[in-house]
Amino acid sequence: MSINQLIFRNLRKNIRNYYLYVFALIFSVALYFAFVTLQYDPSMDEVEGGIKGAAAIRVGSILLIAIVTVFLIYANNLFIKRRSKEIGLLQLVGLTKGKIFQILSIENIMLYFGSMLIGIFLGFSSSKLIMMILIKILGVEETAVLRFSLEALIQTVIVFAGIYVVILLMNAIFIKRQRIISLFNRTSSREGKRRRVSIIEMIVGIIGLALIGLGYYLSTRLFGGEFMMMEQLFIVMVIILASVIIGSYLFYKGSVSFIFNLIRKKNAGYLTVNKVLSLSSIMFRMKSNSFLLTVITTISALAIGLLSLTYISYYSIEKNADSNIVHHFSIPNLEHAAQFTEALDEEQIEYTRTEIDLLNVNADISEIAGGLEDLNLKDEDLLAPMVVIPESFAEDIDLAENETLFVNNNHALQAFMSFKETGKITLAGKNNTVELNFIGLKDKNVLPMRLTNGGLPVAVVDDAVYQHLAKDAEASIQGEFSIHVGIDINDEREVKKADSIFQERGISEWAGHESRIEYVQLQKQILGIGLFVVGFLGVAFLITSGCILYFKQMDESEEEKGSYTILRKLGFTKEDLLNGIKVKQMINFGIPLLLGLCHSYFAVKSGWFFFGTELWTPMIIVMVLYTLLYSIFGMLSVLYSKRVISESL
Repeated sequence: MSINQLIFRNLRKNIRNYYLYVFALIFSVALYFAFVTLQYDPSMDEVEGGIKGAAAIRVGSILLIAIVTVFLIYANNLFIKRRSKEIGLLQLVGLTKGKIFQILSIENIMLYFGSMLIGIFLGFSSSKLIMMILIKILGVEETAVLRFSLEALIQTVIVFAGIYVVILLMNAIFIKRQRIISLFNRTSSREGKRRRVSIIEMIVGIIGLALIGLGYYLSTRLFGGEFMMMEQLFIVMVIILASVIIGSYLFYKGSVSFIFNLIRKKNAGYLTVNKVLSLSSIMFRMKSNSFLLTVITTISALAIGLLSLTYISYYSIEKNADSNIVHHFSIPNLEHAAQFTEALDEEQIEYTRTEIDLLNVNADISEIAGGLEDLNLKDEDLLAPMVVIPESFAEDIDLAENETLFVNNNHALQAFMSFKETGKITLAGKNNTVELNFIGLKDKNVLPMRLTNGGLPVAVVDDAVYQHLAKDAEASIQGEFSIHVGIDINDEREVKKADSIFQERGISEWAGHESRIEYVQLQKQILGIGLFVVGFLGVAFLITSGCILYFKQMDESEEEKGSYTILRKLGFTKEDLLNGIKVKQMINFGIPLLLGLCHSYFAVKSGWFFFGTELWTPMIIVMVLYTLLYSIFGMLSVLYSKRVISESL
């Protein structure tokens, strides 16, 4: 038999093993080519803001290379190990390791580059759909066009040719290191013969749970006032990360066995077939796969966390626009405001004009500011210019002459410095000072954030007190703008028309002049690119990690085929075995998912307020979608196990 005949016979005989490898290849190439095609799409250059669309895609493509490389290497390792006995037989009939490597390389190159062509075609076919999704997220007025990018093709071929070289090297190392006896006796690294859980495993399990609990606790206190200095924050973040990752590893190494052993003891050793197929198998397999499961859990948590935070930012754009700009148009200049209102009058667009004088006064807030010890701040450090406005400019506020309250409350600032409910503050003019009773914070925005000295609260005082402070104002601390003119369009349907006037007259080009519509569009482009890239990478990792677990379960199902045969001969039906398999797969896929969701929840909960104004809705949407997609692989594993059970007798 010639080498070519042997290669084609091997391809035909191993088709059941090859389809996993082919799927991994086609999926990875299609994913990468579709993503990189966006990088070279001309419409990406139209995305405005601080981040260029093509540059963001380029960064994402680098991370995507890492994901698909790990995925393909794992799939190849599984594929080559399944053929261990075949490699051993070829050595027995006299073929050298070099000749065997040559045969496998020729088979691999046929599969690899054939699958790559199919993947490129599928990636090209789906690129328009992906572009439509991106355009929708960015909110730009572009039309998605199906374009074939030669640059994307060249880049894809180069990347996957490089991955192919790595795979060949790994195959060569595998064949060189294996002895014939080890190729025929290959088994998975499981501990099925062990029936008892040692005291050390129990201690390891308890330590793992304790470390995870410690990480969760510290994350809830991260911005609660205890750790305010940057050095402290960094150290605590490292401790949280280390405790959660190490805790997850120890959880799989000992906690799962410990918990499942308690269940076995509770049942006094008498287990149903469901528990035999699930608990007894998983409690030892998870220990041997603890590193892989830890990596999957950690990156799942990272993916869910980043997706949640980016979606929180994107979801909060409208609310942020309302609080950051307050009015439809913010114009801190009387002359420019007059030009704009004249243009609105010409177009017969009705509007409401709000005019507020801006006064900066040195404010001593040391008595009402909490957390000064943790911040290592002295009282004089809290003497800084603060914008003060009269109560007549703030609706629904009525103050006595000796009272003040703060508006324009910044939630992110409060994470570092909280304010007491009552106390004294001192407002200092050029020659005199005024002491006022602070009566609290009001959840109300009166001025755009740009005009409030970097997002500090705004003090509202009685009109008479304001006049006194204005006469005694210190010129050196006054800001760039002395007035704020807010324009609100009465009919929401005419806001876009008014924005067109705002842009055409060049008013938006002046510093401090803002349009809420323009702000929303710019934020959608900047944050939308981030959401798309993170979402795409998150889905890529979800699918690759799900496939890895699916491949792992397929391998284990094949190894347990003999056990299924014995159980069926003992009288258990296919339904009995399948019910046990369902429980097993629910645990196999559910534990890493549940742990990843918990990790991401505490990570997001600790600092979500830096990213937006809404936590629960975007986070729940991300977690539910991730869970639904992840569950598909558990269902596929059950279907594969069902086929193995049918073949077991």
